Amino acid sequence: ALSAREAVMLPRKSGETAGEASPSFARKDAKVTKAKSVHVQVATYMGLWFFCSGCTLFGNKHILSTLRADPNLLALSQMLTTATLGAAKMYGPAVLGVGRAQQSPLSTQPLRSFLLDMALVGFMRFVTVVLGLVSLKHGAVSFTETVKSSAPFFTVLFASLLLKEYTSAPVKISLVPVVLGLALCSGTELSFTPVGFTAAVLNNCIDCVQNVFSKRLLSSHYTYVNLQFYTSAAALVVQLPVMLYLALPRWLEGGQLINGRLAFHLILNGVAFHAQSVSAYALMGLVSPITVSVANTFKRALLIWLSVLVFGNRVSAGSAGGTALCILGVLAYTHARRHYPYVPPQAARQQQRTPKGGMLGPHAPEG
Repeated sequence: ALSAREAVMLPRKSGETAGEASPSFARKDAKVTKAKSVHVQVATYMGLWFFCSGCTLFGNKHILSTLRADPNLLALSQMLTTATLGAAKMYGPAVLGVGRAQQSPLSTQPLRSFLLDMALVGFMRFVTVVLGLVSLKHGAVSFTETVKSSAPFFTVLFASLLLKEYTSAPVKISLVPVVLGLALCSGTELSFTPVGFTAAVLNNCIDCVQNVFSKRLLSSHYTYVNLQFYTSAAALVVQLPVMLYLALPRWLEGGQLINGRLAFHLILNGVAFHAQSVSAYALMGLVSPITVSVANTFKRALLIWLSVLVFGNRVSAGSAGGTALCILGVLAYTHARRHYPYVPPQAARQQQRTPKGGMLGPHAPEG
């Protein structure tokens, strides 16, 4: 007589009908098909995210440096465009009578919770956009992207402070080259300015908190479509009074704030920024934060050297070495996070007391 395990491992007989063994094979085929579908979605969103990030970044630099636009104006234009396009995606089908509107998070949570979430995320998104543009205005694209590539360091720091999420020793050690590379790049960068460096570092800090909070929202009452729209609208509400306060004196004096050429570039930049935001939120909802961090590392590295080729920025040997060290450190960090997770002291002591081969419960090996 055969055991149950041996019977399962036997190949199907030639006279056996497909329907007799179809349930297990159908489940496996469904899983494979679903996995392929998810991989295609991840690749599509990641490619779109990479492309649109490059378009937005280089467009920002051109608008700020060549067209001499104010960073607040560019930030307002980006938020206004992405909020408008997000509203069209949310409510456009219902208005045109070709479909239903996207589900609102207000249908699954109290109004007070919704307003608190949006006020916090909107403020953080507004601040990160402005700080990112300030860092670009006062420094080279390559330097700004190098500082941003150290985001995992700030993620670990704020995760331990805000979420009480601790990391293992190998993860902490892997952050050393990130810090050293950032220090080397900052100390030898030919376009280094205190204003640009401070803005980039603050942008990193707030952006890490925003990503952690956005991931929590995506796991509760939000989809990537309505989260992108409502956060853009909230950021616009925060930003509009600031923009009016700064620009109103110039308008009253008759100064020209926008010309036709600048308006054209602002519209194109706003569309690229919207596509970047949507693809980033969609990717965040499909993969783990570690995968996003790895993808972001390669995106930063690609944008750093593309910026050198496009803008012809002079890069010193120390800055190039610091950039490489920083990126290698981020890759080491992501590897350590995956293979050396943090084990609480109590769990570690319990593992030490468990004898080798003494696994209990459903995972114990069969005799």
